[in-house]
Amino acid sequence: MKVKKAIFPVAGLGTRFLPATKSSPKEMLPLIDKPLVQYVVEEAVASGIEQILFVTGRGKHNIEDHFDISVELEAHLHDKGKARELTRVREIAEMVNIFYVRQRQAMGLGHAILCAKDFVGNEPFAVLLGDDIVDSDRPCLAQLLSVFNKEGGSVLALEKVPLANISSYGCVAADQIGDRTFHVTNMIEKPSREEAPSDMAIIGRYVLTPRIFEILQEQKPGKGGEIQLTDAILTLSKEEKVYGCLFEGSRHDCGDKLGFLKATVDMALKRKEFCAEFETYLRQRLN
Repeated sequence: MKVKKAIFPVAGLGTRFLPATKSSPKEMLPLIDKPLVQYVVEEAVASGIEQILFVTGRGKHNIEDHFDISVELEAHLHDKGKARELTRVREIAEMVNIFYVRQRQAMGLGHAILCAKDFVGNEPFAVLLGDDIVDSDRPCLAQLLSVFNKEGGSVLALEKVPLANISSYGCVAADQIGDRTFHVTNMIEKPSREEAPSDMAIIGRYVLTPRIFEILQEQKPGKGGEIQLTDAILTLSKEEKVYGCLFEGSRHDCGDKLGFLKATVDMALKRKEFCAEFETYLRQRLN
């Protein structure tokens, strides 16, 4: 079955970026000239996703406004003869069908996914987290979907990380079954270095079967007193095979201030209109 729907959990408070996120969602922080969330939506669309559900919370109306039609702005751009800017603004509102649901309580990623049960129905679906911006020739989600289409089970995006940082991630034990494909046999949410079964971390891209919703409905709170998606996927793995895809590309952790700064530099150096001048500036600045 083709995966046509994707869930974007965006109800978090973004406390690591205060005070910038006091009145504006973290997902709307600009990475050069586009908000973080737009990069992830574009990845989903490029991977064949047709419908997106944002699981939102209080103070997230800016996300809805960004992906909506802006009559006043479009009229202004038209009157000023700014055709290029007008085209870019219209493309944002027309790129995909978007829906919204409110997560009324911050009870964890697993609970946010459960809020999308009625939207998804009895279909496989994707989950994309806005903190992770993946720069790759082939969209990260498209790589996961290839594994899903071949193997027929849920797929997690995997990345090798230093063991010193593994406690920030869900971590897997897995058997390699292909060039970059694994059969996941165990998962631990934010393990200590000593507890970690490997150096392969789960990052913010998933393809899941609808059975996960029934599991989440019965899932007890885990670490941090929250409904952990990792715990539910571990339960799922005892009923169905769960796979991992060691994706190709560079991931930027934009939920972290330093990661956000690195992403800004790396993405700017890829932009033709100012990369040469920007590189010159950086070299001068670092001498």
